[in-house]
Amino acid sequence: MIKLFSLKQQKKDEVAVGASSAGKSKPTAAQLRLTKDLNELQLPKTCKTEFPDPNNLLKFKLIISPDEGYYVGGVFTFSFTVGLSYPHEAPKVKCETKVYHPNIDLEGNVCLNILREDWKPVLTINSVIYGIQYLFLEPNPEDPLNKEAAEVLSTNRRQFAQNVVRSMRGGYSIADEVCRKMVQHLGTVLLFITGHY
Repeated sequence: MIKLFSLKQQKKDEVAVGASSAGKSKPTAAQLRLTKDLNELQLPKTCKTEFPDPNNLLKFKLIISPDEGYYVGGVFTFSFTVGLSYPHEAPKVKCETKVYHPNIDLEGNVCLNILREDWKPVLTINSVIYGIQYLFLEPNPEDPLNKEAAEVLSTNRRQFAQNVVRSMRGGYSIADEVCRKMVQHLGTVLLFITGHY
């Protein structure tokens, strides 16, 4: 029994020495799967990836430059953080660019079903990238994080387009939307008070 224990300890020691002499630890399952996903990645011409730390594939950026739709001409950066539970857990994605979008809030959270309840281990980074790109082609007012943007998209597409353009120039804020609603409400109140309602 003692010899068996010593053999196991000797094996562990050999593995530890081998790992430290190689200077690198064995890649995790998440790293292996992500490497496979990245090798098979087929980015559309409107997207590119950047790896700030080439030694850490688990954190990278996606830059999207839509060539059609409301957001044409914009450049939007997303940070991806892939956890050690990947692919059993979806990557964490944040939009680093302030954007007027029904499915992206001011903190950069992204409302995309495959990043939440519809994530499955068979999905890939490619699936997420195409999902985010699709949000810029077809914003979804039915499942919003930014309820004000969703309401404007649903009720006044022309105003929504103007707000998007203004936001990409840096001139739109949620305060603008709140002020617009207050003025509308105040106008309704004044009409009611004066009897012209």
